[in-house]
Amino acid sequence: MRIGGTEQVIKNLIEATDIRQFNSSILCIEQPVGPFGELLINRGIKVDTLQRKSGFDRALIGEIRKYIKQHNIDVIHCHQYTPWVYGVFASLFLKVKVVFTEHGRFYPDSGSVKRRFINPLLSLFTNKITAISEATKQALVEFEYLNAKSIDIVYNGIAPLKPESNLISELRLQYNIEHDSVVFGTVARLDPIKNQCLLIKAFHQVQTQAPSSKLIIVGDGEEREVLEQLATELDLIKSIIFTGYITEPVNYMGLMDVFLLPSLSEGTSMTLLEAMSLGKPCVVTNAGGNPEVIENNYNGFVTPNNELQRFADSMLELVKDKGLRDKFGENSYQRFQDVFTHKMMGESYMKIYNGVNGR
Repeated sequence: MRIGGTEQVIKNLIEATDIRQFNSSILCIEQPVGPFGELLINRGIKVDTLQRKSGFDRALIGEIRKYIKQHNIDVIHCHQYTPWVYGVFASLFLKVKVVFTEHGRFYPDSGSVKRRFINPLLSLFTNKITAISEATKQALVEFEYLNAKSIDIVYNGIAPLKPESNLISELRLQYNIEHDSVVFGTVARLDPIKNQCLLIKAFHQVQTQAPSSKLIIVGDGEEREVLEQLATELDLIKSIIFTGYITEPVNYMGLMDVFLLPSLSEGTSMTLLEAMSLGKPCVVTNAGGNPEVIENNYNGFVTPNNELQRFADSMLELVKDKGLRDKFGENSYQRFQDVFTHKMMGESYMKIYNGVNGR
């Protein structure tokens, strides 16, 4: 339950689940409990941890099995591949039902001979498999050798963000952002897979025609020094704001006019959904679930993966056309309300939980 997309989905799912029907708890197979876990503990949710050893930890299977028995678990919902493997083995010959959700894929994706044989067997002891996007589903079929007919798509969902206008105004003053400046932004860990280098290079092209524009990069990670060096080399250090890690960046997102996501690989980005809940137009790459969230020329632009010029051109088009920004923003909010709320996600999983239990 560290800070991350999967952990946020689990948190949102717990919060959206009807407590009159379901009693939820969380079992982490690694320690320590992260911020999302602590938050749920403070709200009365039971969160326990185990400590998975390197390699295939046979003892872990017994510990999970003991947990299932002690707490009279009806459904074990395994998030990501490794918990699924251990969850299936721990559930063998018990009455507990197994649900597996795949949240994201590595880049570049690949399969293995071992998984070609074991995954179809694991699926025989799994009551329901879900993926968070069509792209993720296809990856399960191609690289994990699972049957497409056995996989349902359940999109991630979040509660809409609620920024505070007075705090947004304070941030604008703090960073000396002019009233007519177009503010681009992104929220993500600073990691090569998020491809923020392309983002900075594209912003460099935007600056040549819109020198008052700003770029806010919210997050921290291994790439920060590289990105700051690139910004310095391109003479952008005064136009790019590196905030570092922000626990709740809602007001920073409220400050943005356009949300950017240049990732090389994505499942269904939680920050992208957050931006849509705020009515932000978006520019994203055609990676993973991005084109299922952003409809090209409806609530943003979808550009080819890792193609600098198309990404920069899309940013420039939104700089020049405020009417288009407004239109895309309105459509973003509507699409969020129609497809990506946490209540919709919760209802989908509750239907699955009831279904596997014959209710």
